[in-house]
Amino acid sequence: MSKYKICVYAICKNEAKFVDRWMDSMQEADLVVVTDTGSTDDTVEKLRARGAIVYVEEIKPWRFDVARNVSLDHVPEDVDICVCTDLDEILEPGWREKLERAWENHKPIHPGPIAKTGRYIYNWSLKPDGSPDVQFYYFKIHQRYGFRWKCPVHEYLAYEGKLPLETVYIDGLVLNHYPDPDKSRGSYLPLLEFAVAESPQNDRMHYYLGREYMYKGQWQKCIDTLKKYLNLPTANWNEERCAAMRWIAKSYKQLGQIAEAYQWYYKAIAEAPHMREPYVEFATLCYEQQDWPMCLYLAEEALKIKERSKTFVNMGRAWDHTPHDLCAIAAYRLHLYEKSLEHAKAAVAITPGDPRLQNNLKIIEAALAKPKKQNG
Repeated sequence: MSKYKICVYAICKNEAKFVDRWMDSMQEADLVVVTDTGSTDDTVEKLRARGAIVYVEEIKPWRFDVARNVSLDHVPEDVDICVCTDLDEILEPGWREKLERAWENHKPIHPGPIAKTGRYIYNWSLKPDGSPDVQFYYFKIHQRYGFRWKCPVHEYLAYEGKLPLETVYIDGLVLNHYPDPDKSRGSYLPLLEFAVAESPQNDRMHYYLGREYMYKGQWQKCIDTLKKYLNLPTANWNEERCAAMRWIAKSYKQLGQIAEAYQWYYKAIAEAPHMREPYVEFATLCYEQQDWPMCLYLAEEALKIKERSKTFVNMGRAWDHTPHDLCAIAAYRLHLYEKSLEHAKAAVAITPGDPRLQNNLKIIEAALAKPKKQNG
């Protein structure tokens, strides 16, 4: 018999097409509680038919934190562990056993009772072959009491309890995201602009607003907003600061200000030298500029980093064949054919079905073969 009562809770609106897949994934929970915020399709009926407990609540004005707190309030009081997901997310089978084992075996740092929150792998996007693309550790598993959601968009769990809070890393538990291509991000920008106006010193909202401006192609607004973020006294998370510098660099590149882009990539690397992402993105810019020595150096430095971040977003291009591919191309351009061959083989080994990588390998092998024929 299980030691813990586990509840999955979620918010949704017009997501009938995801119901069966999602409920199949969540069936390892003791109960599933959903707060529907105004569906006009048959989402509610389908969820109830599959055994979910569904509440219908209208949230006006719309805020994600308010909706999630309403949803959390519907979770029964005797629940031990809460698992918050969205209907376009799928937990890989066997997740409950992994969760319970991690919860049970966690060794507290503090003496006496503690509060727990869980971290686990979240694949925000997947490549066509099903391998992870954008990946990071997620935070939406927690004990029943002491937590509230904060911020109108890009909401996060804030702990408001009195017990010491400790993080449980749940090995093997993976949540995969299959984003709905028809779902609009249209509400994000106005909500973020409202959030910054509401809390001018909130570094989190400044960061996300700047990033949203980048997504919208509003390059100068991205730069200005993220520079404000970097100057906030609470903006001291080095990995997030690194990301902000990367987005500034990208925006300067889009504006054609390459020297400024170089400068901000240097800053990003200095801010978080343990992350591959700034090296690979900078190397890619150098590739586009045909700056082969710098491209090779940066990509080789990226490959020296062997561990992904457990606290920030890991971009797929930093961990697939891309760093080796950049090394192979840059080394070839510098006539370092042996080095180029080594990296080209490594790139093909990681992604064997890519015809471009295979063709590059043949070109490099041919370049190495030429002197031998001439000298023979």
